[in-house]
Amino acid sequence: MKSRSTLATWLGSLDGSRLVRVLGARQDAVSPPEPRSLRELADRLQRPGSVALVLPRLALPHLQVAEALAAMGVPASRDALVKLLGAVDDATTRELDAVLEALADHALVWPDGAGQLRMTGPLRQAWDTPLGLDAPLEELLAGTTSDELRGMLLTLGVKPPGAKPHRLAALVEHHSDPEQITSVVAKAPETARKLLDRLARAATRQPQFVVSGFPGPDLEPGARWALDRGLLIQDRHRYGPARMPAEVAFALRGAGWHAPFEPFPPCPRSASVTPTETDREASAAATAFITHAASVLAACSATAPARLKSGGIGARELARIGKAAQADDAVVRITLETSYAAGLLGRDGDRVSPTKAYDAWAEQEPPEQFAVLLQAWHNLPLTPTQARDEDNRALPAVAGAPPCGGCVQARLGLLAAAAQLPAGQGARVASELGPLIAWHRPLADSSPQDGTPFAAVIREAELLGVLARGALSALGIHLRTGDTEGLSVECQRLVPSATAVARIGADLTAVVTGTPSARLTALLDSVADRETSGTASVWRFSAGGIRRALDAGRVSEDITADLAAVAGGPLPQPLSYLIADTARGHGRVRIAPAACVIHGDEPALLAELAAHRGLAKLGLRQLAPTVLISRSPIDTTLAALRAEGYAPVAETAEGTVRIEKARPQRAAAPVPTPRGSSARGNGRTAVAVPRAKAPAAVDPKTLANQLLAAPPTTAEPAPFDGGVPFATDTEEIVAGWAKRLPYSDIRQLAHAIDAGQAITVEYVAASGKQTVRALSRLALDPPYLEAWCHLREAERVFTLSRIHSVMPE
Repeated sequence: MKSRSTLATWLGSLDGSRLVRVLGARQDAVSPPEPRSLRELADRLQRPGSVALVLPRLALPHLQVAEALAAMGVPASRDALVKLLGAVDDATTRELDAVLEALADHALVWPDGAGQLRMTGPLRQAWDTPLGLDAPLEELLAGTTSDELRGMLLTLGVKPPGAKPHRLAALVEHHSDPEQITSVVAKAPETARKLLDRLARAATRQPQFVVSGFPGPDLEPGARWALDRGLLIQDRHRYGPARMPAEVAFALRGAGWHAPFEPFPPCPRSASVTPTETDREASAAATAFITHAASVLAACSATAPARLKSGGIGARELARIGKAAQADDAVVRITLETSYAAGLLGRDGDRVSPTKAYDAWAEQEPPEQFAVLLQAWHNLPLTPTQARDEDNRALPAVAGAPPCGGCVQARLGLLAAAAQLPAGQGARVASELGPLIAWHRPLADSSPQDGTPFAAVIREAELLGVLARGALSALGIHLRTGDTEGLSVECQRLVPSATAVARIGADLTAVVTGTPSARLTALLDSVADRETSGTASVWRFSAGGIRRALDAGRVSEDITADLAAVAGGPLPQPLSYLIADTARGHGRVRIAPAACVIHGDEPALLAELAAHRGLAKLGLRQLAPTVLISRSPIDTTLAALRAEGYAPVAETAEGTVRIEKARPQRAAAPVPTPRGSSARGNGRTAVAVPRAKAPAAVDPKTLANQLLAAPPTTAEPAPFDGGVPFATDTEEIVAGWAKRLPYSDIRQLAHAIDAGQAITVEYVAASGKQTVRALSRLALDPPYLEAWCHLREAERVFTLSRIHSVMPE
């Protein structure tokens, strides 16, 4: 409550404009209704969910300063923070003040009345071990007995006081002096010095498990010496390694050690670029993309892509769509994901089909179409061009993967990083923006491809024209600011309208410069085959394409007239000849559906059958005076003709008369005599085979009474179903994330995590493939499980919700 009180006091001291800045920075955390008092506002800013919304948007120096304050413990003075970060020059100090100002604008860190810096509680809890430091000594010694404290003080050469609180205070006072710590460690054995130095400088530690919570014979060399002096503390209440207090780690790192602080962003190699050059390249990229996107969705409209059993569109369907639309895999994936997010595509059973919204979108002009897909890409909770998972397996598209906040932050980080480049400058190599993105959004998902961080999101931005010549285009500027109206205006300026005219040449090609209109695309697709797409699209006419239009019910005169209308004049003579020649030979041979054929030597009889009303259900049709075809099977036709008094006969496939002779029915062959028994008269004694006793008849009423009287065998409900409480905290954490596991599997997995045992799990990867993995060295990091995968012989991260069953190793 003291922290909330100081936050409320600080908020009350702000002027109106500064308070508006704080509220504006936290608009996603402070929801209506409006707070009725500063105390209520302070309580809202203390909620953990509020901090979780802000942290991903903070730049690297903001997180570094917040982590340093979390390691120091609050309240802390600004001078102590400056010393810890090593901010010695004026430029670094000014940047530090700007970072503190930004954290204050988010109500994460603020100064109290005494000039001390304070921070919100949930922000302190964001780090388990800030700067690689464990808890303070006083917290680690909470469960230590008075005799143990006395032994540590005597070993250190300090006279122990009488009461436990005084002994604890004396030990804390001793360890708070870095010079005394270094003096004690200087006299330590070499093994203890090496152990303490390694633990003090390690940013992270892999979990190690001991047999029990008490120090045992399996301690590392030198640990016993450090435990006796309070330089390491053994946790008695849970499994784990000996822990080093924060005061000891600070002292052993030395006075020259400073917490990492990078106030200045990295500078990629730059090159001069003019707005005209940026607009030209962005226009070309956006025009090519929307042309390919329209082709991709048209291919999906013609043949809806099939979904995998595990969900999503697989690699085979993606390749088919890409081939039909003349587009590469990246464009196909971006188009499918953005269209699905915009509601242009939807799941329809085992397929992904265009929706009614697609029909309206297809009638729009390319600038409007592009604005819809670009806005959807900006808000997309995934990286659509990420085609491989951590095991290098192909990932399906439109698979409905869980939202990825880090992917959104990567996209926002790219826009922020490119916006910070000097005016008239762009990155010489676009991939060099990766470190700058990491500086602006340290918590973003880098999705490295070929070892280059953020390569996927940079490539997507270039394909969409958001990034051009290494600089942010006008599209990217309005996308970053969220100006929807301005973005629509820029799309109208940079993306040309659809072209309704084609240049048809004597080489039987139709060339369309720019983006063809929906009507022109439909016309050319119906009579020709597309060869290329992009800034200019090319269709080639052939007899097969013309025949395809004739098969669809069109006539040659209509085809010629429609093509002449889009060509703006008469068609070239070769194309006119091709249409006329193809139409002349079209339909000279016809194929009719038939289940069987009726023929005979009497034309009058077959004409009578064709006109008979009682045989209308057979679907008879006369092809010649002596030939009829029937749409019904041969046996059905035979039965109907015989029912009307005719005497037809059936023929075989070879043309001979089929003999309809019923074979007499016979019983199956007798069961052979069992081996070991003898026939009569063979002089051998027959072996008696005992017969199985027939089951005794059971009275239904008696059986019902027995069933009703039987005790219930209902399984004991799980804790989340109202049963007994969880046995351990690990069980409760695993149960909260592994929703597919029964309670027995949850207990088995939690025990394996706590005891450090190997386990076998049935796991469903992001690609949908089900595998069985043998895991060891388990480490719980909700919602993930880090472990050594014996199948891959490497460290892997597994999502708890994808574990479907657990088996012992």
